Amino acid sequence: MNATIEQLLQHRSIRQFKATPLSSAETDCLLQVAQHGATSSFMQSYSIIHVSDPAKKAALAAIGKQPYIADAAMLLVFVADHHRNAQIASEKGKSTAIIGSMDYFLFATADAMIAAQTTTVAAESLDLGTVFLGSLNNDAQAVIDLLELPAHTFPVVGLAIGHPDQAPQLKPRLPRNQVVFENSYVQQANLVTQLSDYDEAVHQYYDLRAANQRVDHFTTQIAGAMDRRFEKRHELLAIAQKQGFLQY
Repeated sequence: MNATIEQLLQHRSIRQFKATPLSSAETDCLLQVAQHGATSSFMQSYSIIHVSDPAKKAALAAIGKQPYIADAAMLLVFVADHHRNAQIASEKGKSTAIIGSMDYFLFATADAMIAAQTTTVAAESLDLGTVFLGSLNNDAQAVIDLLELPAHTFPVVGLAIGHPDQAPQLKPRLPRNQVVFENSYVQQANLVTQLSDYDEAVHQYYDLRAANQRVDHFTTQIAGAMDRRFEKRHELLAIAQKQGFLQY
């Protein structure tokens, strides 16, 4: 097992950062690496907003309801972006109607996520901590307004990076036979029973991380997540359509 694989297997989310800033060399390195992940059809249909303004960082922390967002030395928002390519096509006298297709939204979203994951791997190789910020979808329209995102763009995920000030245990993953299938999908019955050992492993993980707090099993968490409703998140489709995506 080589050093790269060892590093990947040690991934964990960091939610507490030291006040130490990143060097300009570290920042430049991460942004350079972010642009060298895979991209669909070489269209590079993503952009990265480097949020350095303390007021904007605080606003994003409020949207995400996660104060540590404002404490991160580096805060990036990865954006599905067909605005740039639409402008190129328009200047070349070509139609841009295809941007409204689900296909184009999916691969722009994938491009943004690949860039985010590539950045994460690079950051961790520099002994930095990272945490993905799906919480920005708590109010996607507020993020769009705050970052002045034009038509044909959509904020996919945030990424907070900094020098870690905590060392959480590795979070246990689902058994491989629940995730990896050979040649075709395997539908399984009695999942709660099948996952009883995993439930206990997750319970122990949270019990160690949050002593004296209520700790649920994995299956209980999943059932609760499926039964929740976040009002603003139910607006995501309409917001994406307003941005010019998912028209057909």
